[in-house]
Amino acid sequence: MSAEHGAPRAAVRVADVGARGWREQESFRVAALALAGPWRRPEIAGRLVDLYPDPAAAETMADLLVQHSPTRPFGDPADLARQIMAFPVALQESPPERKWWPRVPQWTSTTDLAALLDLTPSEVDWMADARGWNRHAAGKIRHYKNRWMTTSTGGLRLIEAPKPRLAEAQRRIARHLIAALPVHEAAHGFRTGRSAHTYAQPHAGKAFVVRMDLEGFFAAVTGARVRALLKSAGYPEPVAARLAGLLTTRTPKDVLIEAPPSAGDPDVRRRLLNHLAYQHLPQGAPSSPALANAVAHRLDARLAGLARSLGADYTRYADDLAFSGPQTLPLHRLLPGVRRIAADEGFRVRPDKTRIAAAHQRQRLTGLVVNATPTVSRAEFDALKALLHNCARTGPEAQNRNGHHDFQAHVRGRIEWVAAGHPGRGAKLRFLYERVSW
Repeated sequence: MSAEHGAPRAAVRVADVGARGWREQESFRVAALALAGPWRRPEIAGRLVDLYPDPAAAETMADLLVQHSPTRPFGDPADLARQIMAFPVALQESPPERKWWPRVPQWTSTTDLAALLDLTPSEVDWMADARGWNRHAAGKIRHYKNRWMTTSTGGLRLIEAPKPRLAEAQRRIARHLIAALPVHEAAHGFRTGRSAHTYAQPHAGKAFVVRMDLEGFFAAVTGARVRALLKSAGYPEPVAARLAGLLTTRTPKDVLIEAPPSAGDPDVRRRLLNHLAYQHLPQGAPSSPALANAVAHRLDARLAGLARSLGADYTRYADDLAFSGPQTLPLHRLLPGVRRIAADEGFRVRPDKTRIAAAHQRQRLTGLVVNATPTVSRAEFDALKALLHNCARTGPEAQNRNGHHDFQAHVRGRIEWVAAGHPGRGAKLRFLYERVSW
């Protein structure tokens, strides 16, 4: 058997079982093949030839499986894999050297993962929804709280907030693992030291600024893509599958049925609901933003390469793509190139949200005007100045018309947003802020 498949080089024999993580991975692969067709010894042996080039080895494993369970076992491959782990045989004399990405924690078994999360392996299976029960469970025992929202453009957004225990598990995985995954320099959202201002800065003062939008960014990141990324980082299949289960979810059917109508494109709504029905990154989980950046690494690398070849600059802030360049920027090559690369990488560009602005027009990115230096518009500054004046005159409670829980912090954040791009305006707003009796 080739090292690529990691199967025995000779007949199955009793031997030292080797690394637990390796045995888990190989047990899972045996279980998946065994359950992929009729539960009869000849057919099982025929499918196991993919792992065991020696027919005698495949037949021996098929015999063990049928002796262990004369009828087809209940459950999924993970259940059978745990039983195979107890077989008195080694799946290979020794595991091949695993190639891990730099800095990632080397969890070779679900036991390692459970130890990090202060959970038992069965609790990991439950929280990772290994059997897919969460999509059909009653609301009180589901892992997520769901809330539909309408966007400013009339579209739909589903906030899927994990319950406390799962949220804590996701934070730990984010700190120990996701933070170690490579992220492209073009990504500016959800990164320490990066912001909407750093995203917009490379495009300031350019002849052309192009903004494009990725449709359903989080929902488009599937569980399969997360699992593939983690396997590439070095994780065995069982560990990658459990990690992907902890970091993704399937939206329950009743939540999808309750999706409100939207004023936007009905095809966009249909595609969103279709993505949500399958394993995807939940918008609302603490791990999702950083993980989405890691999954989008190849997208960013390809778009940066396209931009460089056309004499343009490229940055991304979550689902917002920004390109800019000189008067000679070949838009007829840039726009279709971006759409093609995005489609290759599993994303879709919203054509109705593509904006092209020349230097004589207002060039906006994430609410910032970038014709000169990234700053908020004069209208937004004037509106905030008027708000502060009214707060000083009538009190802040009367001005909190949108019911912000911490209105003072909300106003302070808006001031700092303005000040980041225009210190002079920020100083004026801070002066007015100090005059308010908070």
